[in-house]
Amino acid sequence: MNQLSENPIGIFDSGLGGISVVRAIMNLLPDERLIYFGDTARVPYGAKSNETVRRFAQQITNFLLEHQVKMVVVACNTASAVALDDLRARWNLPILGVIEPGSQAGAANSPNERIGVIGTTSTIHSGAYERSLKSINPNFNVISKECPLLVPMVEEGWPEDEVLFGVLSRYLGIFNQTKIDSLILGCTHYPYLRKAIQTVVGSGVTLIDSGEETAKAVVKILRDKNFLHRHSPEDGERRHHFYVSDFPQRFQETAARFLGRPLENLFRVELEVLESYNVE
Repeated sequence: MNQLSENPIGIFDSGLGGISVVRAIMNLLPDERLIYFGDTARVPYGAKSNETVRRFAQQITNFLLEHQVKMVVVACNTASAVALDDLRARWNLPILGVIEPGSQAGAANSPNERIGVIGTTSTIHSGAYERSLKSINPNFNVISKECPLLVPMVEEGWPEDEVLFGVLSRYLGIFNQTKIDSLILGCTHYPYLRKAIQTVVGSGVTLIDSGEETAKAVVKILRDKNFLHRHSPEDGERRHHFYVSDFPQRFQETAARFLGRPLENLFRVELEVLESYNVE
């Protein structure tokens, strides 16, 4: 067994959305131990400059490396678009974002080469998904739509009522006209609206959950590198740890709802501590 197989997987996001990626990895790899960092004091990243997002990503990656993680998952579309190449250049360990796995799955499910992407304003304006998809197949017709109201609606736990469907219909109507094959959910919050989104775009469109696809990619990377943890009776409970840079109102309640189970081992990291991990 590779010695690193005993080490945890590190995951980070600008806030709560990345917990959907945590949940997907837990489902596929129940024997692994996870360390999650949500930068809740500095969310949203989409309003920050690229330089600032890269600095935040470097600090958090350094924090995770202090916890001896064997790989880092950037469960944030903005950080994946802006900081992933920089992180990979700085550290010699597997570092995975959410854009590449989502793009690959979208490409595999688009026989007519028409793919939709929805995301936050910053993710859509970055063009990261379109560049990734075009690198797979230059002939893809990529139709992108920013959906800024969906994140707060998810975090507020809005029910599937006429208000939600009205907002989705307004945002997603463009895809009824363009006849897409697949729709990439380019924000880690959006899987919580999957049923409603499917209803609006119709059963003929394949929804791509970038969190689920990222979890599948994590499995492949760990297997290829012989980093998978092999469960043994002596293991005991594999305890996950969650770190945040602030405790927003109702954070624990919302995070537990996202995770589908109580959130245990939750700790706050002061910004002064986080900023001490600056990389020159």
